[in-house]
Amino acid sequence: MLRLRWWQKGMVGVSLGVLTFLYLPIVMLVIFSFNDSKVTSFPLAGFTLHWYEAFLANAQMLRALANSLWVALFATALSVVIGVTAALALDRYDFPGKRLFQNVILLPLSLPGIVTGIAMLNFYKQIGIPQSLTAVVIGHATALLGVVVSQVMARLAKINRRQFEASADLGATPFETFRHVTLPSIRSAVLGSALLCFTLSFDEIPVTYFLTGREVTLPIYIYSTLRRGITPEINAIGTVIVAVSFVLIVLSVTLLRERERS
Repeated sequence: MLRLRWWQKGMVGVSLGVLTFLYLPIVMLVIFSFNDSKVTSFPLAGFTLHWYEAFLANAQMLRALANSLWVALFATALSVVIGVTAALALDRYDFPGKRLFQNVILLPLSLPGIVTGIAMLNFYKQIGIPQSLTAVVIGHATALLGVVVSQVMARLAKINRRQFEASADLGATPFETFRHVTLPSIRSAVLGSALLCFTLSFDEIPVTYFLTGREVTLPIYIYSTLRRGITPEINAIGTVIVAVSFVLIVLSVTLLRERERS
């Protein structure tokens, strides 16, 4: 059996300590969502599902949740359609400014959300797009486009080009080649990046804060509510968001690795 040296054990201990520091607040959030008391402190008063019933009866919170789902769904769909098209163009064709085009698409991934939000707000005002959920959808799709492009391009780079040649030799049209050859090969990357985009869009705050109007998304609603202090309802909805986000992230990682394992 391989023994760990003292410095290796130290690194393992530090890693476990950092992970504990990062994830312990989430564990506390989940615990307090079942606490039978409005006071967020120990000792726990008992177990209850009352706070989950309370947030399900909160009309404003449910409307904000519906807005978040609407924005995330349409932003993801827009990102996937444009992202897959852009990835195919970058992979198959050489054109002037190709490298610049690729860098521009990937740029929002490296910019702070507050910078992206301010830039989009100023630009949308110039072209007459008012602050609304529609503006948020466009903003999220623009910011998340790089996620789809990077994942799909990485998958396209591993496809055997002879498959496209064989498809053309057999008389298939470009659309038939895409449907029967390209799409099955990149399906896992498309689905994985779509799930990741949905999760990032649902939880996004900086861009949403600058682009939304009177209708707010759930993260913005929670942010505004926190000014009055943390309530058990927020713990409950936070637990639901953590659970759903965790499932979506696991699914996206599984789909992105599926092709590698096969």
